[in-house]
Amino acid sequence: MEVEFPLSERDFSRIRERVYAVAGISLSDAKRTLVVARLSKVVRALRLNSFDSYLDYLERHGTADDSQEFVNALTTNLTRFWREDHHFAHLVDYVGDLMKARASQSSKRLRIWSAGCSTGQEPYTIALTLLSALPELKRWDFKILATDIDTAVIAKAASATYPDSELNGLSPERTRLFDKLSDGRIKVPAAVASLVSFKQLNLMSTPWPMKGPFDAVFCRNVAIYFDKPTQAQVFGRLGAILAPGGFLYIGHSENLGAGGAGFRLVGKTIYQSRSERAKDAA
Repeated sequence: MEVEFPLSERDFSRIRERVYAVAGISLSDAKRTLVVARLSKVVRALRLNSFDSYLDYLERHGTADDSQEFVNALTTNLTRFWREDHHFAHLVDYVGDLMKARASQSSKRLRIWSAGCSTGQEPYTIALTLLSALPELKRWDFKILATDIDTAVIAKAASATYPDSELNGLSPERTRLFDKLSDGRIKVPAAVASLVSFKQLNLMSTPWPMKGPFDAVFCRNVAIYFDKPTQAQVFGRLGAILAPGGFLYIGHSENLGAGGAGFRLVGKTIYQSRSERAKDAA
């Protein structure tokens, strides 16, 4: 049985301060058990004997990879295909209207950002849903940016391959959208996967490397890990990178709070940008 290290008040305080400073994540007292379970594995792998020595190591000798491993260990990645299905139904209607409005334009461009994409089910659902409902998009300049702070889940997402249990609960029409592999796994078709670019991104970084504008942004079940000031900051920045009239989709237990000044609520956890100013293309 692997031993878990004792977590003192001082240790927990240092861990909370570090993950907040690095990733904006606010750890509550309820996360103590998670911290012990996740970080004990890292401490053992480094052959250290306590959380105190681990934190000293990070501060004095830790590399960028060590810092990333610390963040990876403390992030939770729960997701599935077509999670919160009403968002994708709304997206299809919205993009269909955009396509009609842009039909006469020489550059038929569509950009969507999945911020906090985890293991990739969200951006792949976006691509599968839109191409299935709006096949004309195959001839558009259509791209999806998918980002997450956790490098481990980004690597998994980029493989576009999942256990067949991911199909549980999906309709026959949706299960047919995937390729079935000989080993029992499923794979997102290459033509669909090629639309998605996966990048590691810390939402606390300034500035963000992309300029936008994005026609839609999915940032779901990400802000629940932030405190109110950080949420307001992130949602405010998302509003600035959305195209005028673009949509922001957030998680079912989230709200924009002080970051909602640039948006209007149009549906369940669906917000539209109020901005009318033009933005530079990516």
